[in-house]
Amino acid sequence: MYNKRSLIIVAVVMFATGLLFAAKLDLVKESPAGEYFHEGAGQYSPPPGAPGSFSDLAKRVSPAVVNISTTKRTKVRAFNPFQGFGQREPFDDFFDKFFEGNPGMEHKQHSLGSGFVINKDGYIITNNHVVREAEEIVVRFSDEHKYPAKIIGTDAKTDIAVIKVKTDKPLKFVSLGDSDKLDTGDWVVAIGNPFGFDHTVTAGIVSAKGRVIGAGPYDNFIQTDASINPGNSGGPLFNLAGNVVGINTAIFAGGQGLGFAIPINMAKKLIPQLVKHGKITDRGWLGVQIQVVTEELAKSFGIDREMGALVSDVVPNSPAAKAGLKTGDIILKYEGKEIYNSKEFPGMVANTQSNTVVKLDILRDGKKKTIEAKLGKMEEGAEEATKEAGESTAKEADKLGLITRALSMEEAHELGVPAGQGVLIVRVEPGSEAEYAGVRSGDILMEINSAKINSMKEYEKAIETVKKGKVARLLIRRQNSTIYVAFKVNK
Repeated sequence: MYNKRSLIIVAVVMFATGLLFAAKLDLVKESPAGEYFHEGAGQYSPPPGAPGSFSDLAKRVSPAVVNISTTKRTKVRAFNPFQGFGQREPFDDFFDKFFEGNPGMEHKQHSLGSGFVINKDGYIITNNHVVREAEEIVVRFSDEHKYPAKIIGTDAKTDIAVIKVKTDKPLKFVSLGDSDKLDTGDWVVAIGNPFGFDHTVTAGIVSAKGRVIGAGPYDNFIQTDASINPGNSGGPLFNLAGNVVGINTAIFAGGQGLGFAIPINMAKKLIPQLVKHGKITDRGWLGVQIQVVTEELAKSFGIDREMGALVSDVVPNSPAAKAGLKTGDIILKYEGKEIYNSKEFPGMVANTQSNTVVKLDILRDGKKKTIEAKLGKMEEGAEEATKEAGESTAKEADKLGLITRALSMEEAHELGVPAGQGVLIVRVEPGSEAEYAGVRSGDILMEINSAKINSMKEYEKAIETVKKGKVARLLIRRQNSTIYVAFKVNK
């Protein structure tokens, strides 16, 4: 009896164990990888606003995206086996004399880039640096057809170029979108020729707008994390509608997910001139010197964020002067478009044709107002000047950390300052807030918090009004220009 009961108990335990084991087997069938991951079922359904695929877009626009290969000839100086390091060696003069008139061998240099067709007649947009100095340009399409191309127009300042191919049939082309409507976080697609891999498609988002990377005087790049590599230069950046919103131009060396594209709206304003004249012949000019609005300057002007372009000098008889712009004005909007970074402003003006009447929304003495200015034409080599707020210089002598004195008539004349205006900053105390704000010895102090300084008496009166913990805003003249600096007074 005891044995029977024991057997029954054992049998029940084994049956239960079998059930658990079977259940375990069923679970494994559902998810072969167990705890490591769960296999998805069915087609992926993207969240609202996310694209399911970029395939249709890529197929639609790829026929208008081209591979650009260029050839240029460069001279390579013949090798001098006697070439030393540093000082000239005894045989150097002999070698130079012997090879005079035959400086070296001709070498062909090849490079690759990308571009995109903008009309049926074969006009193609790319970067200036892709075709610069090229003696031979060959354009290859996605169907492997190749055509020679010629340069129609280039602009080094914006790195934009127009080239053209001649065919016996109309070409497929892309439409140009509106880069101003792009927002940070929007999807974008880049198509190009990275490292020679034809029609590579990459996707990402707009990481930022209005980036200044030091590539030229009119930097205003779209930053994207869509992969851009050597060979992508000149290729298109598309929005999800398949319209070009940017020209892929630069990468950040050593960084991943850091690509930069020229906004297509900038190119749209320049293309007609490049096609007609081969270069940009008409850039707008306002005639101001501007600088960055720092946190301290923003506080001193009574604004709650660092934005706009601060006018630190106005060229006499310029369009700005005629429109009534003054030093101390902060330009907040240009033609209704907000200025988030002062370095955007020169490009906005330059990309507007001369004789255009533009609206400027400004802040003056704490009040907003709108003025109109008729732009002049920028002369070759000139451009709107942008200055940083300064670099370090200083600790205290007086409350501001400065030692000053009156300017003599001779000094004022030599420095180009009207007689009876400003005082000379003789010394800036090391470690002072004035030094860190960028004030330097030799600067001429013209204003303190908008109070004109025309004598030492006016200077002393003005600094009495500046209280500890408050911001002092100085207008100083340095060489032939004026800039604002601002810092908190600690005494």
